[in-house]
Amino acid sequence: MPVRHNFKNLKVWQKAMDLADLVFEFSKGLPVMEKYNLIDQINRCSVSIPSNIAEGSGKRTNVHFAEFLSTSISSSYELETPLIICERRGYGSVDVLRSVFELLGEVQKMLFNFREYIVNDKELSEVKS
Repeated sequence: MPVRHNFKNLKVWQKAMDLADLVFEFSKGLPVMEKYNLIDQINRCSVSIPSNIAEGSGKRTNVHFAEFLSTSISSSYELETPLIICERRGYGSVDVLRSVFELLGEVQKMLFNFREYIVNDKELSEVKS
């Protein structure tokens, strides 16, 4: 069966990769004492978002793909929480953090919209597992 979605061509995956790059850049400016706490958590969450998009793109049905997109959405909210903690504690570059929040919001909207498209696409939904 041919792959329906090449994840590398998906704009949402590309933006999620940009987000991961920006998050890694932001985390470089965090206090060393947060290496095994906030930094590790932030970086893992940022990687989880595009990783779940990629993994889901290889699933056989839209239902399965949508589940992985939901996991990406959940990871985006998980990422947002330690970023808010950084903001509250005054950690890192304010300008970079602002850019991270903007891009994160854009990725979240794209994930929600793409998930809705996948779930509601009748032609693709007819594939049985």
